Amino acid sequence: MHRTAPRLARILACGAVPVMLVATGCSDDSGSKKKDSSSPSSAASSATASPTVKAAAFSKLPEACKEISTKTVEKLVPNVKEKNGKVLKPSRNESSTSCMWNGTDDDDIKNMQYRYLTVDLNLFPSHPTLGSGDQRATAYVTQEADKAAKAEGAKNVKTGTADGVGDQAATVKAEARRDGDNYRDQRVVARTANAVVTVQYNGAGFQGAKSPDADELLKQAETAAKEALASVAAINK
Repeated sequence: MHRTAPRLARILACGAVPVMLVATGCSDDSGSKKKDSSSPSSAASSATASPTVKAAAFSKLPEACKEISTKTVEKLVPNVKEKNGKVLKPSRNESSTSCMWNGTDDDDIKNMQYRYLTVDLNLFPSHPTLGSGDQRATAYVTQEADKAAKAEGAKNVKTGTADGVGDQAATVKAEARRDGDNYRDQRVVARTANAVVTVQYNGAGFQGAKSPDADELLKQAETAAKEALASVAAINK
């Protein structure tokens, strides 16, 4: 009787307070303690994978107003006022440049021709949540072309594509009347990898002169777009 009393007391104590089993580790007759069999969740212990995107091909742009050559400028803009161009917006972390040239060929007073040219370059870096640079640039081409097609005052708008200009190119041809003159407005938005160039090329005949040929203006705008994209590729070699 004296030998079984301590054992009985221990059994009663463990049975009366079950919540203490884990804390005190009541032992069985063999003296071994009961253990908690739960283990940390595999989901909690595993690291969350970060999304990956394709690296951007280009990381820098040419200096503003150096996107196209002086020779091309003189060909597209007769009697250009500033051969070196006018910076419209300075480089922003090497991700954007824009330049403008204009001039009027007034050698023939009966056929005065005005030209206005802008070349705008944008780079799109790859981003884990926004997508690859190529994807972002592709979306921007569509956005810019749509904006040009819906420009205020644009008439007889015709949209299309241009073969051989970068990886992708959209074109917008339109007409507009400003200050009593009829303008032919051409826009080329082209992409190579993650770089996008937007060329705006306008022409008008002043003082009743004949308006320039829209198709010819568009071809010249495409030439400028090709040259600008080539300059991006060259500076990133």
